[in-house]
Amino acid sequence: MTEFHFKSALEISSAIKNKEISAVEALRYFVARMEKHNPRLNAIIQTNLETAEAEALQADTAIASGENLGPLHGVPMTVKESFNVKGLPTTWGDPAFKNNIAEENALAVERFQSAGAIIFGKTNVPLMLADLQSFNAIYGTTHNPWKIGVTPGGSSGGAASALASGMTGLEVGSDIGSSIRCPAHFCGVYGHKPTYGVLPPRGHSLPGTHAFTDISVIGPLSRSASDLEVAFKALAGPETTEAIAWTFNAPQPRVRKIKDLRVAFVSSSPTCETDGEYGELLQNLIDWLGRKGAHVDDRARPDLDMVNVHQTYVTMLRAATSARQPAELIEKNLREVSELEQDDNSYYATMARGNVIRHKDWLSLNNERIRMRSVWQEFFKNWDVLLCPVASAAAFEQNEKGPRWERPMIVNGKEVPQTDQLFWAGYNGLPGLPGTSAPIGLTRSGLPVGVQIVAPFLEDLTGIELAKMLEREYQSFQAPPGY
Repeated sequence: MTEFHFKSALEISSAIKNKEISAVEALRYFVARMEKHNPRLNAIIQTNLETAEAEALQADTAIASGENLGPLHGVPMTVKESFNVKGLPTTWGDPAFKNNIAEENALAVERFQSAGAIIFGKTNVPLMLADLQSFNAIYGTTHNPWKIGVTPGGSSGGAASALASGMTGLEVGSDIGSSIRCPAHFCGVYGHKPTYGVLPPRGHSLPGTHAFTDISVIGPLSRSASDLEVAFKALAGPETTEAIAWTFNAPQPRVRKIKDLRVAFVSSSPTCETDGEYGELLQNLIDWLGRKGAHVDDRARPDLDMVNVHQTYVTMLRAATSARQPAELIEKNLREVSELEQDDNSYYATMARGNVIRHKDWLSLNNERIRMRSVWQEFFKNWDVLLCPVASAAAFEQNEKGPRWERPMIVNGKEVPQTDQLFWAGYNGLPGLPGTSAPIGLTRSGLPVGVQIVAPFLEDLTGIELAKMLEREYQSFQAPPGY
């Protein structure tokens, strides 16, 4: 049982199938971990332990009868608060939805259960999933297990904190602005933002919402790259109604050996400065890949204007989330946009314009987005993956005062807006490409950082396969001290 809480989901499932531990014992083990560490971290904010115990007992009964429930048989796991779990509230951190009790499970929850997992709780998020930190008026603030007072990221911050501290076996989050990738990077775990549309998000919504949000995806977080692959395959595929006509068969990884890799590397952007210490750790990885025989180039990149990419992304991001705005906020944004200088391309100005963009203008941006995807497709004819930062730096000190675009973080010794980091969210997120966050080491102050592996459209398993190679040969999950 030593360090059982830091085993991968596949290892936990294997132990249950081999009768080294029962599913009920595994569940109680993680619940005990939660009771010990969660008061300090506030990562898991809801539980359904009675239901979970009954499901774990069923998993043990299946083992006794020789039945295999799937690759995650008996694995205790939690899900991001924004997913519906029958009988639990889905609030997105908004007090207006405090009494919104889910009547059925999200499709992702159903698919994890079909793979054998036991859902025993939900993890914290920021208000409306719209922050690089995870705090709200209902559940309070979630902390990073590597250092209290430092953010675990957002919006899947509770998920990453619970994984890194060994309170859960697996997680599922969502990502429109690096909400899977950044928390994984900040907490030293793995996260995969899939190709847009591959993992159906039904049930990841508030009441009355039926359309899926542009750019936004759902995807797994884990302590192992192999778990990412299993979870991705469990979640992938069409909705029930769409399955009448089509299926999804993910392309196999392009390569399985580092020496066969063609790797492009982008370390900085004109709109998002990379912290020097983080840059050194990224460069160490690139140098190692070169020594291992990979063909690496730090000048190769898609033929795209990075400033234009960022402006287009932020505008379309805020257009995608504008449906959440009350009427009075729309009127406020319309007034402010009318008063903006034409050449004001600050984050706030771009956000305001995106919030009230005309449909004709949105169609023009969407056309540009599809052009960008074509440029990426051409680029990936010569390169298997592109490696880049996940964010500007390692996790920053929590700051809950004022609007997020006015909150600073320290990069290279000076204050910069936290929202600058959104560049690395949109670089591949805007055209819908997959991005995998994998840990690569610790800063001198002892905080984890990761690399973002960008793979071709629909070729998610290529990015995950490189994460698996790095896990075996370069850097695997490290447990934070004291857990």
